[in-house]
Amino acid sequence: MDAQVADDVMSETFLVAFERRASFDGSEDARPWLLGIATNLIKKHARLEAKAWKGLVAADLGEVRLDAIDEANARLDATATAKRIGAALRRLPAGDRDALLLYAWGDLNYEGVAVALNIPVGTVRSRLNRARHKLRIAIDPGAARDEEVEHERGLAPASDS
Repeated sequence: MDAQVADDVMSETFLVAFERRASFDGSEDARPWLLGIATNLIKKHARLEAKAWKGLVAADLGEVRLDAIDEANARLDATATAKRIGAALRRLPAGDRDALLLYAWGDLNYEGVAVALNIPVGTVRSRLNRARHKLRIAIDPGAARDEEVEHERGLAPASDS
């Protein structure tokens, strides 16, 4: 029984007790009387829940869909990837990790990261490039690339003159 159901049963117990207060024998301790009401309500809840589950099974809603298996596999893949990324983040040098987290989670641009870390913008670019490369390898070791990816640089490509 979850906390919400327990709260509902407790509330209903006191409602029933108030409605049936005339039947209370007036003894000094009302706990046995209240616990008896609560016990009956819990049994009623269990019967209703069992009936609902039987209804779900009868309506084929309790069966596993093939899409659910694919969704579960995707969640397992995402969990494994998140663990690899977490491990890769822990292995990054502190400066690279700080730059990456400020950029990605702090939602700062290159200049903002440079100001936050008190380093030149070029250093931010280098740190982010190294961090991205290491994370790409952690996510998919077979897809490791040595090329530098241009991010947020408004520079025109060099001409082949």
